[in-house]
Amino acid sequence: MKTKTFMRKFITPFVIVAFVLSSMLIAIQSAAAATGTICDQYGSTTQGNYVVMNNRWGTTATQCINVTTNGFQIIQQDGVGNLSGAPVSYPAIYLGCHYSNCSPSSPLPAQISQISSANSSVTVTYPGSGTYDAAYDIWLNADTNVTGVQDTEIMIWLNHAGSVQPIGSQTGSASIAGHTWSVWTGNNGANNVVSYSATGITSLSFNVKDFINDTLSRGSQYGNTSWYLTSVQMGFEPWIGGVGLAVNSFSASISTGGGGPTPTRTNTPNGPTPTRTRTPTSGPTATRTNTPNGPTNTPTRTNTPAGPTNTPTSGGGGGGTCSPVSATISAPFTKDGSGSFCWQSSNLGSYINSWNTTSVTINGVNATNVYIGSASYPAKINGYWYVTYNSSVAWGHFEAK
Repeated sequence: MKTKTFMRKFITPFVIVAFVLSSMLIAIQSAAAATGTICDQYGSTTQGNYVVMNNRWGTTATQCINVTTNGFQIIQQDGVGNLSGAPVSYPAIYLGCHYSNCSPSSPLPAQISQISSANSSVTVTYPGSGTYDAAYDIWLNADTNVTGVQDTEIMIWLNHAGSVQPIGSQTGSASIAGHTWSVWTGNNGANNVVSYSATGITSLSFNVKDFINDTLSRGSQYGNTSWYLTSVQMGFEPWIGGVGLAVNSFSASISTGGGGPTPTRTNTPNGPTPTRTRTPTSGPTATRTNTPNGPTNTPTRTNTPAGPTNTPTSGGGGGGTCSPVSATISAPFTKDGSGSFCWQSSNLGSYINSWNTTSVTINGVNATNVYIGSASYPAKINGYWYVTYNSSVAWGHFEAK
C-alpha cells in the first residue's frame, strides 16, 4: 500500500496504500499470543526476530490470518478489490521497520554500502483459485526515517493469479537467484517501484542485495549505495479470494561489511503507530500497486479528480486558511480518492496521516504524506484548523483519528 507505504505494496498505482502501502494508518494492535488468529485491520504480533501483520488497508471487509511460528496463512478474506486498482491488503511477515513498527532488535535501517549480504528464504503455498500476487516487498530510503512511506519499493513477485500485473510497464528482464524475471518500473504516486515478476515459485533462497544492486543500476531515481535498506517483507496482495495463501517459513538476516550483524535499532513511536502498504503502511504495508492486464508498456488507468471544481487556495480569512471551504469535518474522519478539497475542523483527533496525495496542508503548514501527532498541529485560526487535500489518484488517502 508512502508510504509511503511504505503505501506498499503495490501493488499498482491504484492503491496504494504500502504499505503503502502500505498500506493508510491506524494504530498497530498486537495479538495476545505469539501464535493465533489476527483479524484486527492493522493487527500485528512479533514472532522471534520478525513481525507478522494483517495489514488490511484496502477494504472494510473482514480478513483474518493464522499466525504460525515463522509465517502465517490467510484463513478468511471477504474483501473484493478493484481489478483496475488496488488489492485489499498486504498481510506479511517482515524483518526491519514498517511505519515505525520495528521487529525486535531490528538490524534495519542499514546503509546499503555497509551491507555485505542480506540473505532471505521463504516457502509458500498457493490456493487453487483467486486473484492475487505473492511478493517480497523490499524498501529503500534516502535516510533512516521509517515513520512513513519510503522512497523506493522493490517487489519480487514469486507468483500471481488472475488479471493483475506490476505497476508501470515492462522495461527489461533480469536473471537473479536462479530465475529469469521480467522487470517492471513505475511510480505509484508516492514512491518509485521496481518489480521483478515470475510465476509458480514456491520456494526461494537468495541475497536480497542482488536485487537491490540491479535496481540501483536502473537509474539514479531508485537510489544509491548511500541509501538505507529499511525492511524485507514477504506476503500476499489479494484482490479476490486468497484463503489458503500461506507463508510456511520465512527467514532474513543482515550482515555488514565486517561480516557481523548491523547495530541494533529499537524504535518506540509516540502515540498511535501507523500501518501502511501501500502499503501501506504497516503499507504499509502498505503496500503497493499493480496494473491490470493490458497492452505491455501502456498504463490502463486514467483518473478524473472528483470534488469541487475550484482548487482550494490559501488566503481569504487568515494566513493559513483556505477557500472555498468544502465541508466541516471532525475526527474520526477519512477521505479516499482524487480531488481537491478545503476542510475546516475544530477537532482533528490525536493524529492525522495521508498517503498518495499531491499535497496536504494544515493552516498552510505542509503535511503531505506524513503522520503528525496532535502535539505538532499548528495553532487554530479563529477556532479552526483549515486542511487542504489534493490528490490526482483514486488511491489518495487522508485520515484524522
